[in-house]
Amino acid sequence: MKSKTTFFWFILAAALAGSIWILDRYFQPVTPTVATLLPGLRADAVTSVQIIPAGASEITAHRTNQVWELDKPLVYPAQAAGIQSLLATLEKLIPTSRLTANDLRGKNTDVEFGLEKPLFSVVIKAGEQQWQFRIGSKTAPGDSVFIRVVGVDGLFLTGTDWLAQLPVKADDWRDTSLLALNGAYDRIVITNGTKTIEMRRDPTNRLWRLTQPLPARANEQIITTALQQLQAARIEQFVTNDPHADLTGYGLQPADLDLWFGNGTNLTTAVHVGKSPAGDATRLYVRRDNWNAVATAAKDTFTVWRGAVTDFRDRHLFVPNERVAEIEVRGETTNGFTLQLNGTNRWTVAGEKFSADSETVWSFLKQLYDLRVTKFVKDVNTAQDLQDFGLTPPARQITLRAVAGDTNSVTQLQFGAAQTNQVFVKRADEAYVYALAPEAVGRLPLSGWQFRERRPWNFSETNVTQLTLHQRGKTRLLVRTGVNKWSLATGQGIVDPVGLEQSASQLGGLTVVGWVARNPAEPEKFGLNPDNLQVIVELKSGEKCTLDFGLEFSETALCAVTLDGERWVGVLPPTVYALALQYLVIPDKAP
Repeated sequence: MKSKTTFFWFILAAALAGSIWILDRYFQPVTPTVATLLPGLRADAVTSVQIIPAGASEITAHRTNQVWELDKPLVYPAQAAGIQSLLATLEKLIPTSRLTANDLRGKNTDVEFGLEKPLFSVVIKAGEQQWQFRIGSKTAPGDSVFIRVVGVDGLFLTGTDWLAQLPVKADDWRDTSLLALNGAYDRIVITNGTKTIEMRRDPTNRLWRLTQPLPARANEQIITTALQQLQAARIEQFVTNDPHADLTGYGLQPADLDLWFGNGTNLTTAVHVGKSPAGDATRLYVRRDNWNAVATAAKDTFTVWRGAVTDFRDRHLFVPNERVAEIEVRGETTNGFTLQLNGTNRWTVAGEKFSADSETVWSFLKQLYDLRVTKFVKDVNTAQDLQDFGLTPPARQITLRAVAGDTNSVTQLQFGAAQTNQVFVKRADEAYVYALAPEAVGRLPLSGWQFRERRPWNFSETNVTQLTLHQRGKTRLLVRTGVNKWSLATGQGIVDPVGLEQSASQLGGLTVVGWVARNPAEPEKFGLNPDNLQVIVELKSGEKCTLDFGLEFSETALCAVTLDGERWVGVLPPTVYALALQYLVIPDKAP
């Protein structure tokens, strides 16, 4: 009996499980589709929009090649963002409720629901498809609005927030950009009265060059900033759309300033700039080329474009992104030297045993790039002119090569005579003579030894066995026996073990700020004398590193080390100088 009952329940459970599986597999309820107000509408497929606001002119815009343009009540570039935003909203707009034909039976719907004189009438087209609807009055609370879609029975209600996206006048959808370049231009022509300035962008390095009134390197930063400002600028007010307006009264016939943009030999678009409106010196009348509208825009937008040709010339002497693998310095005012790049970041000084300090070399290149032309002295020069400027031969010549020894990839700077407030300079590949500030030229290094690696040694404080201090005829010996464990070798006295440990660490990683002398004939001029502090660091290997202190300044001092049998004088970093004053100076009362 039990076995039969068990079998029965087993069969029943299996049947139920199978039924559940079948229902789950084949009889899932269909998720109801939420109907939008305008089924099938896709914002990206729309080709035209017509909107008639109550009591106002029809506003129509069409899209061709992804560009929106107004057709009515005037022809003008349209504000694509505003149109696309509205279409995206309508694509997803879902009615909150619907009144069917039965609900409306016996009612004069056009009058009762504000559809006889709608707030807006809208027609949207996408190829052969069309959606048309009228927007009637709002409900009593004001949070919903009645809508009739042509060809669909009944009325719909939606929220009202989206109504703010509908234009009530053409200006709501007019493009307020001054310029729409889209990046497809490599030529700029500026006309300002009788003055014409032309620039072209090199297709290889994408840098701008002046072509009129003279061929010259252009100020990339000035031009880029001015272009960004121009493209970001917006029309503040449309003044007139009359195609027969007297442009003379706006200073636009002829224009005070014309900015033309093009590609190759073709000038494709322009902005024309006139005078200021009466009583408003902060704005100017403007007109986009090929469009009738006269508008106003901020005066500051055009300040740079009104500049002289010198304002657009590059005041640097070379482009910083050019590769440099060799720097050769020659001339009567220098101790000639050559710096050469080996690999990616290892520099050497030709003819020297020591390595060059990469940071110092890059700093030198930055100094050269930072040289700013203070005056464009003369653009056309005779041989006598160059001699008068001290440029034949130059007092100093700096040659930058992209490849060491390559005479083809060269930028050469020639420095001439120095006057009270300027130094003449020119590039070998240009005819122009420039002027530089004397103090900027005076900071340039004159000798190859100034580029020596700035780390005289490199050791860890864990390898230090003792420090020997000499000062004013006294000697002090400090012994290290472990981490932060220091003591005087003889006699009694108090020392700061943590401070000494930190001092030893800083001495091991010493990097001078820069070298100021090599084998000085008169070391006393650098404050180097026997009474000054001398620190001798003795390492576990038996090696000794000696540091002599020289002239002291407010936060640092000169120092001297011996490297490869030569005496080198450098500038101590402030941190090492501060530690030496606090922990390494022998006290006056010490024996």
